Amino acid sequence: MSRGTVVIDALPERAARYVADHAVVAIDVIRATTTAVTVVALGRRCFCVPSIPEALRARRRLDEALLAGELGGRTPDGFDVGNSPTTLARRADVHRPLVLLSSSGTRLLHAVRDAESVYLACFRNAAAVARHVVVRHRRIAVIGAGSHGQFRTEDQICCAWIAAVLLEAGYEAADARTSAVVARWRGAPAAACASGASADYLRRSDQVADLDFVLTHVNDLETVFTLLADGEVVALPAEGSAATLRGKAALGA
Repeated sequence: MSRGTVVIDALPERAARYVADHAVVAIDVIRATTTAVTVVALGRRCFCVPSIPEALRARRRLDEALLAGELGGRTPDGFDVGNSPTTLARRADVHRPLVLLSSSGTRLLHAVRDAESVYLACFRNAAAVARHVVVRHRRIAVIGAGSHGQFRTEDQICCAWIAAVLLEAGYEAADARTSAVVARWRGAPAAACASGASADYLRRSDQVADLDFVLTHVNDLETVFTLLADGEVVALPAEGSAATLRGKAALGA
């Protein structure tokens, strides 16, 4: 008997179709979900936003907030730092909340924010997320952020790693595309994305440190991170329920 279904998809524009009846795993390996889980793991609060106006509104309501991010690969005017897990991991001012904006990843998170459970995954915590969702949800959508309409290599790899665990646990692939992505990438190492377009962009833009960070931090976090209704990314307790935590936040608990 099937434990449920898993579907792999990509792009913020396609994500809304899964909100009503799926738990969602959102993935933007290079770099939004990597940045978000990294800063939260270090003790910094992180709020993901879909646009510059939302970023400015968040900064006004948060004390001493940092604006971080990129649009089209460029740090917006007035932002404090780019969408760089390496740079943010080195900062000592973890008491300052982070407002994070990116071209695709934070837009994806915004698009799925109303799902019952939303998890953030990247190479750092793919295994932990897979173990968590496999016993909690019957319908799971694993969605890559994409870029310029393309399902990026690094996101396909991370999606495949997670979906492969679900298939092995008795879930069924929801469509042929899901089966194909898993078949191609389930055994691929993180380094398989080093020749992809995202990695090439980081090299051309002198951001190799971020590429090295992504490729050398693989399943080094056992923590599962979820998105609250207000856009904050939080770490779940070891046996935490994302749906319960989101409900408590909505009630002000």
